[in-house]
Amino acid sequence: MAVESGARDGSPQHTAPPPREGAADLRKGTLGVADIAFFVISAAAPLTVMAGVAPLAIGVGGIGAPVGYLLAGATLALFAVGFTAMTRHVRHGGGFYAFITRGLGRPAGFGAATLALLAYNGMQIGVYGLLATGTQDALEALWGVHVPWPVIALGGVFVIWYLGYRSIDFGAKVLGVLLVAETGILVLLAGGVLLDGGAEGLALDSFTPGNVLVPGTGAVLAFAFAAFTGFESTAIYRREARDPGRTLPRATYIAVAFLGLFYAFSVWIVIQAYGGTKVLKAVATDPAGLFFAATTHYVGPWAADLMHVFIVTSILASQLAFHNAINRYGLALSEEGVLPPLLGKVHPKHRSPYVAGVLQSILALLVVAGFALAGADPYQQLLLWMNTPGMIGLLTLQAVTAVAVPCFFRRIRHTEGRWRTWIAPAAATVLMAGALWLVVDRIDLMTAAPFATNAALVLTVPAAFAVGLLLALRIRRSRPEVYAEFAAEPAEPAEPEAPARHPAG
Repeated sequence: MAVESGARDGSPQHTAPPPREGAADLRKGTLGVADIAFFVISAAAPLTVMAGVAPLAIGVGGIGAPVGYLLAGATLALFAVGFTAMTRHVRHGGGFYAFITRGLGRPAGFGAATLALLAYNGMQIGVYGLLATGTQDALEALWGVHVPWPVIALGGVFVIWYLGYRSIDFGAKVLGVLLVAETGILVLLAGGVLLDGGAEGLALDSFTPGNVLVPGTGAVLAFAFAAFTGFESTAIYRREARDPGRTLPRATYIAVAFLGLFYAFSVWIVIQAYGGTKVLKAVATDPAGLFFAATTHYVGPWAADLMHVFIVTSILASQLAFHNAINRYGLALSEEGVLPPLLGKVHPKHRSPYVAGVLQSILALLVVAGFALAGADPYQQLLLWMNTPGMIGLLTLQAVTAVAVPCFFRRIRHTEGRWRTWIAPAAATVLMAGALWLVVDRIDLMTAAPFATNAALVLTVPAAFAVGLLLALRIRRSRPEVYAEFAAEPAEPAEPEAPARHPAG
């Protein structure tokens, strides 16, 4: 059994094993605040969320829909208070499962690990269906060409594999360019609407209580919380971050603030583009074309054409962000001894967890091919059936992490205030539980599937957590040394020895 020592906060600490000769590690000190923010904002796919989902939110919530995104952003900012405080004390690279282990114990941590693998894979693989339909729409709108969706989806798997195979700084540069492109087109739309004054004059009635407190507000909040999926993955990049104690909290707050304000502003802009009295009719007539028609009118047809292209790149950026997150979860669990050692291999040149990337891509190929052979619809089935448990799983992990934060800080010596360690996490727990209930309660609005299908999709989440609990019991019995060091802190870097002092002369 490996020897454990105490970290400064009283947690178990790994004894650093001797490095394997020739073994590579992740590229440390590579990612700054902007790089990590690009990863987590890209995972949310802002342009795709606005063009594809925001019209549905307006349809059920009316012109008060922008406030739903602000409320979701405020809730997640509250969650981020305790989450980022914990990043300064937990140096393990396992993200959610490390935080939950340190706060609630190893069995809950194992459950979080299996749920995280399900959730991130569900989000990443399901979006290949959206990539296929988005690319089909773009090809038909721009050139009148039709390509079967499996060809597009399977081709996308290879593109994402290659981008994930390359170094993390290369991926950050790609995501930075794609994120600027997808947000830039919405900024152009906003500029056109603001300069023109909108269809009925610019108005702030979206933010009045009478338009916010309506029966559809709960459904809007469900859509809004789903739109932030992936922001929490900052902690996964700890080993590759520069000064992670500062970089990770800043990137998290930037991502939450940007998404909340950008979503609310973009939804308000498209409402102004049609006018408060006419936007609901436009949504009912052509929800998929809401942003395209507005962009054509206020900016020009060329901008609408660019929007088609940038939606495709937005989807690719989201998939790359989730692919990188999955690979780092696989790497961490391999280093724990839970997953096979093969997944812990890091490329000697690119410093990427390339074996984990290959296996994740193979899984994606198998799932996409299975849906294609079954004659499934890429949007209604591949996307929604895979993404729904993924999105619910990530919300569940956020809620459980909110519970873990105060439990963790009760066990250690620290200088964090009560706001960070108790008040904000407790409030976030209540609000995140409410968000989770809203999403599950309104799940039929997102999937348009029958009750039995929705029940199966929702129950996948507790089932994945239960698998982790069973795995914890098995490993505790069969490999107690692995169980004992699960999510333990990495060893502190060795202090450099002082140079020997020689007598003069």
